[in-house]
Amino acid sequence: MAQLKEIKSRIQSVKSTQKITSAMMMISSARLVKAQRLVQNLFPYEQRLYRILQLLSMGEEEETIDSPFLQTHTVKRVAIVAFSSNTGLAGRFNDDIGEELKKAVANYISLGKENILLYPIGEKVMKVVRNMGFEPQGDYSGIRETPSYPNAQKIAGELMEMYRKKEIDRVELIYHHFLTKGRQVVVNESFLPIEPIIPDGEKYVPNYIVEPDRKTILGQLIPKILKVKFYTAHIDSATSEHAARMTAMRIATDNADDLTEELTRQYNKLRQQSITDELLDLVGGSFDNTGG
Repeated sequence: MAQLKEIKSRIQSVKSTQKITSAMMMISSARLVKAQRLVQNLFPYEQRLYRILQLLSMGEEEETIDSPFLQTHTVKRVAIVAFSSNTGLAGRFNDDIGEELKKAVANYISLGKENILLYPIGEKVMKVVRNMGFEPQGDYSGIRETPSYPNAQKIAGELMEMYRKKEIDRVELIYHHFLTKGRQVVVNESFLPIEPIIPDGEKYVPNYIVEPDRKTILGQLIPKILKVKFYTAHIDSATSEHAARMTAMRIATDNADDLTEELTRQYNKLRQQSITDELLDLVGGSFDNTGG
């Protein structure tokens, strides 16, 4: 009887947990739809800005673009921005970011810890930063859950100003890129210097009329691209988080179904065995009374 009560208690516990995981799955699904719509609208805008940069960068050789954000430095001091979540229950979402951050830090450890500036966007990656013996450059966990362009503009602007003053020589972004609901990949990409990649075989077309001039337009375009890129990375990370948590909670809910089914089978088997034992006792007692 004690074992039956224990199994029954476990069944009730699993069902209660399943209600929680099912609710979390639905919440993450609703948030994913909203975030996915935003990131799908933002990507084409970012790509179009980058395309304009590519075209304007393919000018005549004598037309050099003097932008501090296009200039490469000898790397003596680096800044790394890593996006995670504030909470867990999202599969390997945060673990993958932590591992990628450790790899990035290892690549620059020869510079000395004092020359590696870490910007953790999210409580989980902040813990990783502190466990590695680094002091975060700020507490950005408060802005993690609700990505906004003003916040992205502020952080990106600070990094750009430091790069312009040559206080840092490179900036990298580490975040999850959303591909599908079931697949998100970790990327580590350069934020500064910005690198306009010219497609192979494509040349500048002099028929473009650029007013007032390429230098003025690029002077306004490049900072805009960088700020939008930072905002897109934040949105991309948040979208990936919702997808990862939705998947994790769906798996947990399905596992709860399987576990409940298995426990129910055990319960019914033990209950049947208990009834059988009681019947045997009764039958055995009946024969004893008859024999007496």
